[in-house]
Amino acid sequence: MITKWLFKHTDNSSLIVFRIIFGLLCFLESVGAILTGWVNTTLVSPKFTFNFIGLEWLQPLPGNGMYFYYLIMGIFALLVMFGYKYRLGIIGFTLLWAGTYFMQKASYNNHYYLLILLSAIMALQPANKYFSIDAKLNPNIKSISMPQWCKGVFILQMFIVYTYASVAKIYPDWLDTTVMEILMRGKKHYIIVGELLQNKTLHYILAYGGILFDGLIIPLLLYKPTRKVAFILSIFFHLFNSFIFQVGIFPYLSLAFALFFFDPKVIHKLFLKQKPFYKEDALIIPSYKTPFLILFGIYFLIQIGLPLRHNFIKDNVLWTEEGHRLSWRMMLRAKHGIATFKVFDKKTEKTINIKLSDYLTKKQQRLVTTKPDVIWQFAQHLKQSFNTNGQDVSVFVNCRVKVNGKPYKQLINPKTDLANIEWQTFKHSDWILPSKQD
Repeated sequence: MITKWLFKHTDNSSLIVFRIIFGLLCFLESVGAILTGWVNTTLVSPKFTFNFIGLEWLQPLPGNGMYFYYLIMGIFALLVMFGYKYRLGIIGFTLLWAGTYFMQKASYNNHYYLLILLSAIMALQPANKYFSIDAKLNPNIKSISMPQWCKGVFILQMFIVYTYASVAKIYPDWLDTTVMEILMRGKKHYIIVGELLQNKTLHYILAYGGILFDGLIIPLLLYKPTRKVAFILSIFFHLFNSFIFQVGIFPYLSLAFALFFFDPKVIHKLFLKQKPFYKEDALIIPSYKTPFLILFGIYFLIQIGLPLRHNFIKDNVLWTEEGHRLSWRMMLRAKHGIATFKVFDKKTEKTINIKLSDYLTKKQQRLVTTKPDVIWQFAQHLKQSFNTNGQDVSVFVNCRVKVNGKPYKQLINPKTDLANIEWQTFKHSDWILPSKQD
């Protein structure tokens, strides 16, 4: 039954239009990162970057290299948009975007991770079969239909994202609006709406509205009687997020997914009237059926399982951060920390106090005072820097953190030499002190 649904053909207007919007948004993201100074702040100015642990070989290009990197990424996005050498464009964009994501954590964002996944999915899509330069140059590839899995994978992916985002919000500091109050406090300077955003009633509306929207939006879009209302709610929700939280292309990309929920006839009539409409609903079982089902079965098992891993790691993920990334835990907490790093020279037995500004940008300094993995990485960096000068050192950290406005508590065991311990990838690091302390 599932196989028949997956490989039954339907009109491909939604995928063609989505390809154009997707390519345009990826282009704007790439070029915008250069024009807004994001590339300079995140990848050019820092003396070193905090890579994902295990990917230390993945470093920003020297000099102005990252500007060219993002420019090439923008060109790949245009290839996707116009459907010219589509496969080259989407694979190239996916690899470069994944590279820039994994080479730094100072600007970690769930939406950036999502774009990697969506780009990889797009690389498997027959999205250049119509209204593309590829189809014009090679009419043999032209097609007005697609198998239904093409839209199904997007719907399932977004269902997973939204569901986990909704469930993650069901915890005390979100439910009593503590988190929302802190988030909105930082928007007080906004013209006209700044004061309104401090209203307690609005905080409750936004907090509980966020849970309900994330948890129900996909089912509401799938159900025809509620589809239009759900789409209108999506417009307000995502435009609000775009204006208040300035989260790049994600709100507009999320709205573009509505293309896969509406009847193909509606999308065809609105955007591609000149295109012949596919009416046959033919079932075409491809030769790659078995590897396809295995590939996507494994992929979605990982997508479902990965966000659950923090439940199997000791202590609270809000405190330890272990299992936080790649888990759709969006805007859930506000953390502030104070950290001092001391390097102990084993030969001279002298202690050197580290001035963070000598090594890190302001953005990185905020990161290294709250995130245990980044704290460990910086300790490793200090060790390597001193080793270069022939010094054998230990690195100790005194770090206090407050979560969601609560009192400061000790995060790191100040007696642990972080320079000389291994990172625990799959289990809790005992040098991270308990969240519940006497």
